[in-house]
Amino acid sequence: MKLFFSKVSLALFSIIFSSINSFSQETAIYNNANADFNKAIELYNNKSYAAAQKTFENVKLNSQKKETLYSDASYYEAMCAIKLNYTDADKKVLDFVKENPASNKKNKAYFNVGNYYFANNKAAHALKWFEKVNIDLISDENKKELNFKMGYSLLVADKLELAKNRFLPLINDPKYGDDSRYYYGFIAYKLEDYGIAESTLKQIADNASYKAEISYYLLDISFKTGKFERCIEVGAKLLANSKRKEASEISKIVGESFFNLKKYAEAIPYLLAYKGKNGKWNNTDYYQLGYAYYKQNDFENALRYFNRIIDEKNAVAQNVYYHLAECYLNTDKKNEALNAFKAASEMTFNLQIKEDAALNYAKLSYEEGNPYEDVAVVLQNYLKAYPKSKAYQEINALVVSSFIYDKNFEGALNYLKKNPSTENKSFFHEVSLYRGIQLFNEKKLEEAIPYFKNSIDSDYADISRKGKYWEAETLYRLENFEDAVFKFNELKRDTKNNAFHLLDYNIGYAYFKLQKYDKAADAFKYFSKRANIEDDVKNDALIRLGDSYFAIREYNSAISSYENLVKNNALQSDYAQYQIGMSYGFMNNDTDKIVSLTKVINNYKVSTLKDDALYQLASTYTKVKDNEKAHQAYDRLVTKYPKSNFISKALVRQGLLYYNDNNNEKALEKFKLVAAKYPNSPEVIQAVRNAKNIYIDEDRLNDYVTWTKSLNFIEVSDSELENTSFAIAEKKYFEANNKATIISLKKYLKDFPKSKNKLKATYYLADVLYKEESFDEALAQYKTVIDAGTSEFLEDCLAKVSLLYLKKEEYANAIPYLKQLEQEAYITENIQFAKSNLMKSYAKTEANELAINYAKQILASKKLTEDLELDAKKIIARTSIVIEDFETAKEYYENLETIAKGELKAETLYYNAWFKSRDKEYEASNKVIQKLIAEYANYKYWGVKSYVVMGKNYYSLKDAYQATFILENIIKNFTQFEDIIKEAEAELNKIKTNEAKTNNSVKPKN
Repeated sequence: MKLFFSKVSLALFSIIFSSINSFSQETAIYNNANADFNKAIELYNNKSYAAAQKTFENVKLNSQKKETLYSDASYYEAMCAIKLNYTDADKKVLDFVKENPASNKKNKAYFNVGNYYFANNKAAHALKWFEKVNIDLISDENKKELNFKMGYSLLVADKLELAKNRFLPLINDPKYGDDSRYYYGFIAYKLEDYGIAESTLKQIADNASYKAEISYYLLDISFKTGKFERCIEVGAKLLANSKRKEASEISKIVGESFFNLKKYAEAIPYLLAYKGKNGKWNNTDYYQLGYAYYKQNDFENALRYFNRIIDEKNAVAQNVYYHLAECYLNTDKKNEALNAFKAASEMTFNLQIKEDAALNYAKLSYEEGNPYEDVAVVLQNYLKAYPKSKAYQEINALVVSSFIYDKNFEGALNYLKKNPSTENKSFFHEVSLYRGIQLFNEKKLEEAIPYFKNSIDSDYADISRKGKYWEAETLYRLENFEDAVFKFNELKRDTKNNAFHLLDYNIGYAYFKLQKYDKAADAFKYFSKRANIEDDVKNDALIRLGDSYFAIREYNSAISSYENLVKNNALQSDYAQYQIGMSYGFMNNDTDKIVSLTKVINNYKVSTLKDDALYQLASTYTKVKDNEKAHQAYDRLVTKYPKSNFISKALVRQGLLYYNDNNNEKALEKFKLVAAKYPNSPEVIQAVRNAKNIYIDEDRLNDYVTWTKSLNFIEVSDSELENTSFAIAEKKYFEANNKATIISLKKYLKDFPKSKNKLKATYYLADVLYKEESFDEALAQYKTVIDAGTSEFLEDCLAKVSLLYLKKEEYANAIPYLKQLEQEAYITENIQFAKSNLMKSYAKTEANELAINYAKQILASKKLTEDLELDAKKIIARTSIVIEDFETAKEYYENLETIAKGELKAETLYYNAWFKSRDKEYEASNKVIQKLIAEYANYKYWGVKSYVVMGKNYYSLKDAYQATFILENIIKNFTQFEDIIKEAEAELNKIKTNEAKTNNSVKPKN
């Protein structure tokens, strides 16, 4: 409680100044002294201390040190310094005492200095001087004055026992009695000697100077001695006449008295009227009001005050957090209750509360999910801590379920192994299936197979069949097509396979990969006749059905399948139309072939097969001897698709057409164009030989020799050794004898550096080095092929170089090759590969606008896989966050949320919550976070990051407890996420700094 001095001080000052003046008026003894001294005394008495001090200094200059006049002047000079508050005043007094140890003014000097400081409210300074006074040398009246002032100064210095002993002899004194009794009673009150305090203060309770203060002290003494009924009675009377400040303290005592009598409804208005210390409450204040509301079943108001209690770890806090959890449960806030039960369960002040809180924490973790620990771990920790709990069996049954719910299948399997039982053994096979599928989705195919094999052993047919299906699917993805098709067929023989609606589709693909096209056709045909198949899957099956028939030369059946695709205007209908034309060609139906190929050229605005169609169309016109149209088709191909792999072939064929028509000039032009522009193409040798024939026909052999000398890849006489050497290396290449191929090709390239087969040999070498995982060497060879310019190998080399740089995460190096691939590629998959990886590489190198641009190009494509769609939308969403285009980011994350799975789903939920929080939809944001925690607990990073958002949300919802609890637990439990920890620490300190403005118990970090 505060010490009330204001009224007492006025009474004291009259005493203080009268005593000082009594000493300062002693001038009679100096009446016969010299004039300067008398003048100085007059100035001193008139309070002209500066002038007096200067005059006293002159007196000293004109006096002898041993004279009384000198001593008296020194004394008054020191007194002037004290009055003038000079910094060296204390020193002057001490110098006077030192120089005049026998002076009768020494004691007077100490007393005067003490009185001066006392009068100026400098009790500590006063006490220092009072303690120097020899009490035996002063009068009885001055002794009383000294005791009183020393008592007061000791009280201010909080030396209560010493102060008490000074006041005690004065309590019956007529002059100092009431003041001394007041201070004596007050000190007893401060020392919690309530009996003495009460009896002493009551004696002067009617004294007008102290009445208000004493009334408060007596009220507080009644409270502290448990006289609550009396407190209520007296306090109510005092409140009627109290000032605002006093009313706050009195209201607190009355409110706490009702609280202690368990009259909570009556306590509430008084507790609310309390204004706190310096305008701040503390945690106990919040607790009492919260508990009073709690006992009234007013849980909403109880929460308002309980959740302001933060930064506390004691018995009261444990009790608060337990009741806080109950309030949350009663207001259907289970996630919040989980946090409060966790806090209560981690304290040991009340073991019964600890156990009950731990049980509720375990149950709520199972129901709601747990952001801090795996739910299964929470449940097992409870079982370990309380093996004799009545809830043991109930919690034990939840352990495996919690593993499954959290998708921690590996943890579930380990638990089942450690706790074997008939039921668990059966469950083990099912969980093995789930773990296998999880690994499959993570593309850890080899690791998945043993789990599928385990599931096949299940006594439950459904689990066993699913195990077989997923094992077969995994074998297919591993390109073990023989075993995959065996497993698929084994499953097909099971009459209960209706659940696997893609089974025949998978069987068809497996046979197709094995080049068993007749069996593939049967499977695809059977599958395509089924109802309720998604259009894109059915269309793909029809394509592969057509391809299978095409491969076994059943062209009419192939055409029928392809025509279904064209009729449906499916994604790959241009390919189907092209294949129809090729089928007619193999049936020698050149007329319909021409019609079909013309449709590919004219009916599809965007198709990578137009150059193929033009080349085949020209070849067909040549076959039917319509050379004019053949030339038109070749010219169109060369003009419109100058980077096509068919250009060198087309030019050679055009040259032959002209040669056969005896137009040697035109023919020679085409052959020489191949040699000039496409020296690395396989057709260049044929072009040179055809040109040679023309030169010979025209008897221009010298011209031929001159021309070939300008070519650095050909000699007039062919080298048999070179051809043989290359043939040997090429044979090893096609036999997949990689190590021998590398040796042969390196030797060949060294021996024949200007060989006509140099480009092909370099490509073969790069390809074999790649297969042998000599990636750096392969990279160099691929780049050599690329540097040679346009060739049939260029597209594949660009793709491989790009891929190698991407594997090395050298995105800046990959970008130029990806851009070239994008421009040069004719294969759809390579175009998509280039665009998708340009998108990713630009994102990685923070070229954000370019990344978004490519992502939008990809999304505009018709031939879009699910994975590519996800990647593009991810890039736009993430990059938009980086560039703070939040509207775009929100749009794409919302779209992703509907299709995402696994970690990406967790990420989309985080941003859903983040955007809602940003839009001040705090409760909606928290609901999304609770879903993330409950359903995607394995993705800790996004869960923990979302919990920082939740902490901010709760503080915005005025729940400081939840906010600080969440942030403190993040900091404590997730040190592996440094970026999140920094964010949580900053947010926590911001909250505590703000809370400290109204709660004395909160101590923010400086």
